[in-house]
Amino acid sequence: MKFLRPAALIVVTALATGCTTSNIDAKRAAATVTAEPQPVSETWGRIATAADQTRINRVGLAWHQSLAEARPRHRRDIAAEGELLTPRAALPLPAPTPGSYNCRTIRIGKTPKTPVFEKFKPFFCYVQIGDDGRLAITKQTGSQRPAGRLWEDDDSTRMIFLGSLALGDEQEPVAYGDDPGRNVAGVFERIAPFRWRLVIPWPQNGAKIEVFELTPVVDQPE
Repeated sequence: MKFLRPAALIVVTALATGCTTSNIDAKRAAATVTAEPQPVSETWGRIATAADQTRINRVGLAWHQSLAEARPRHRRDIAAEGELLTPRAALPLPAPTPGSYNCRTIRIGKTPKTPVFEKFKPFFCYVQIGDDGRLAITKQTGSQRPAGRLWEDDDSTRMIFLGSLALGDEQEPVAYGDDPGRNVAGVFERIAPFRWRLVIPWPQNGAKIEVFELTPVVDQPE
């Protein structure tokens, strides 16, 4: 019988140990399954209608078409609004602080029933935390008053707004989805310190894009 020399014995032992360690590591790796994080968008995506998901996904096209139509006659008006009407102006940390806001609306993009560029008088709106813990926005005055909740999105510079319209003297809007004709869906962004916007692409009440500006105020209307 031949005996292995000490050096050879060390090599064989190292190889055997290496194989054993590799096998153990492989088994551990196979046993360890890292679950893929669930996209945040799946949360609001389960609630939003297919039509509203399409509107939100086409927000870039709404910006492009509406501004292209409005610029020939309203270039100065658009430029005067700064970040409010700049498509890629979103900043990180879009969530607004609960409280009172001074709001105003601009509609852009010609339709058979609307001009290519419209600005409306300021109004008041309110941001609060709803019963479900989510931020909610309510327009407090006017004949058409959108109200809805904000949902986190995979894009950290925006939140998704899903709501509906209260009309006339109605005290509360219908729940989102109960009347598809009243659904309001859009993208909520912070565009400057203490300045936010809610962008509604392809709104059902006219225009190609509707932009709400929100800036905090102290006093509310009586």
